[in-house]
Amino acid sequence: MLFVMAGGGTGGHVIPSVAVAGELRQLGHDVLFVGTRRGMEATIVPRAGYPMEWIEIGGLQRVSWKQTLKTSWQLPWSVLKSAWVLKKHKTAAVFSMGGYVAAPVMMAASAMGIPMVAMEPNALPGLVTRKMAGRVQRALVSFEETEKYFPPGRTVRTGLPVRGEFFAIQDKVPVRTLSILITGGSRGAKALNKAARESWPFFRRSGLSVRMVLQCGADEYDSLAREFNETQLDGEVVAYLHDMPAAYAAADLVVSRSGAGAVSELAAAGKPSVLVPFPFAADDHQRHNAEAMARAGAAQVCLESEWSGERFFDVVGQLSGNPERLRAMGAAARKLAKPGAARKAAEILLELALRS
Repeated sequence: MLFVMAGGGTGGHVIPSVAVAGELRQLGHDVLFVGTRRGMEATIVPRAGYPMEWIEIGGLQRVSWKQTLKTSWQLPWSVLKSAWVLKKHKTAAVFSMGGYVAAPVMMAASAMGIPMVAMEPNALPGLVTRKMAGRVQRALVSFEETEKYFPPGRTVRTGLPVRGEFFAIQDKVPVRTLSILITGGSRGAKALNKAARESWPFFRRSGLSVRMVLQCGADEYDSLAREFNETQLDGEVVAYLHDMPAAYAAADLVVSRSGAGAVSELAAAGKPSVLVPFPFAADDHQRHNAEAMARAGAAQVCLESEWSGERFFDVVGQLSGNPERLRAMGAAARKLAKPGAARKAAEILLELALRS
């Protein structure tokens, strides 16, 4: 059987799809991706060894009126192209990670009666997934609060595919020096970098025993690394972390954005965190993710508008003096972890395909 993977644009849409595709391939089935030449899928998918069919489609959220008109014109043609692809390849089922790239494929699959599975790792589903919620046969979610957006009986709490190295991280034995990892993703986050820089004089004057690792991205690396070295604080500034599981394993506390991938890795690693949601994320989904983690007792949430060096120092000071709370946050995070998400998604796709 052949399965079609829909969803692209960002790595957050593409990488989990590739993980599920790998499981389908191990089960002896073929996989085809549908995407655009502008998104991350154009690079990631061919490198992973999967064939692609191309469509032309753009976004509708937070775009100019010209882009809105262009997307509205592209949509019917992309739906027709997607229907042709699905029919040509005798598609058994469609897997969607959502996003505007998935919309034409999902619309075509719905019209053709092809089973669909949508994976929605955010607490608040994206626009496309919300619009198509009633047409999917299964919705694979990470948070309990996401289930209300789908018809009863169609959700399965699988979580998001996360590398096994994160699940293998052991609980860290507390020591006198608190190890803090600050990461804004592969490119860093200016707000997190700025607050870290502002915090250094506070930490230096206080004598609080901390070790700080700031993953800042390439753009600000030179200036931040130089300034940090001058503080003589324990730790380092790096542009990029090639071994993120090892960085998580060494950390007592993680300061991070709250995209779906970040919160899933924090849960898998069982790490307490301070989450600073990116305020301009679509549908404010990072705030919803962070709040879901906080409700579970796994994280403390600070909005970017209030995040500063002084606030960072205050939060660390409170948590460093409360190791029991840190342990409880880590345990709560681990309870949210869902190992085997990619294999479960593949098995559900196969089950639905065999039924149809």
